[in-house]
Amino acid sequence: MFSRVGRSIYATGIDLWLDSLTRRARSYISHGHADHARPHDLVVATPQTAAICRARFPRKAILSGSTMFEEHPYESPWESEHHRLTLISAGHVLGSSQLLIEGEGGRFVYTGDFKLGTSRTCEEARVPRCDTLLMECTFGEPHFVFPPRQEVEAEMISFANETHDAGALPTFLAYSLGKAQEAMAILGSAGIPLVVHDAIATIADVYVQCGVALPAYRRFTEFETFSDGAALVWPPASKSLPRMIAQKNVVAAMLTGWTADKRSYASYRSNRGFSLSDHADYPALLRYIELAQPTHVVLFHGNQGFARHLRSVGINAQVLGEHEQLSLLDPV
Repeated sequence: MFSRVGRSIYATGIDLWLDSLTRRARSYISHGHADHARPHDLVVATPQTAAICRARFPRKAILSGSTMFEEHPYESPWESEHHRLTLISAGHVLGSSQLLIEGEGGRFVYTGDFKLGTSRTCEEARVPRCDTLLMECTFGEPHFVFPPRQEVEAEMISFANETHDAGALPTFLAYSLGKAQEAMAILGSAGIPLVVHDAIATIADVYVQCGVALPAYRRFTEFETFSDGAALVWPPASKSLPRMIAQKNVVAAMLTGWTADKRSYASYRSNRGFSLSDHADYPALLRYIELAQPTHVVLFHGNQGFARHLRSVGINAQVLGEHEQLSLLDPV
């Protein structure tokens, strides 16, 4: 039995919360973004996600031992309450995973946030066959179709070079975990020097410790001059740039899958938007279902329009409502 409580899911059969936003005795964390990762008494995650959580969680929680970690590498099954659990790569950010649960009731997959296709800085997603699929569909509307990845990367590099040649400072607004490191890898591949926000550097350090090859980068300080033509990578949440940067001719680009709606990056006072996303676009969502071949699709971070489309093509689909319960893993 699965229950949704607010934005969290509880699996009664194995006494495990999935990406709970409220502190629990034991919760699986699919990846390190703050809307999924919170301190718990015991966190179940991949070693990479555990490393990211240790860097992001309050230091007191880690040092005091009030938050402990149960780490499971990809494709390394373990047994829990008569079920077999396996973490599978999700392609979202470093360490992101999907949870496969196998029992008498069949095979169940919780995707968490995921992306199909290649990445420079994280593991490529694998799509497991399953009977029931509980999936996120952030971009579950037909107009969300991202350009080819090579095209996006080339445009980002051209933007950085052209902005610098025009005497301005190219600034890329990217989330501190995942998208920022991907942007660093893309820009660095073209030999563009990198200056990054302290929060981005902290996560980049974890990436390097986990074996990800990132180009050289330096943390922003008040003494930074950008004299070598560096690009700046900055979190979008930090909308106010430091005074010494704000005084420069800054040309900013927001990295987001929401580029289909220009308001999504205009609100961050950016001049451009590039479709660099760590989520699956609409065709990729459909492709995932095609590969997984589930008999039942349950949408968690989804919308009724995507569920209706799936039903129109013969797929049993629904949106899991708040406080709703589903018998997904009971014996058949």
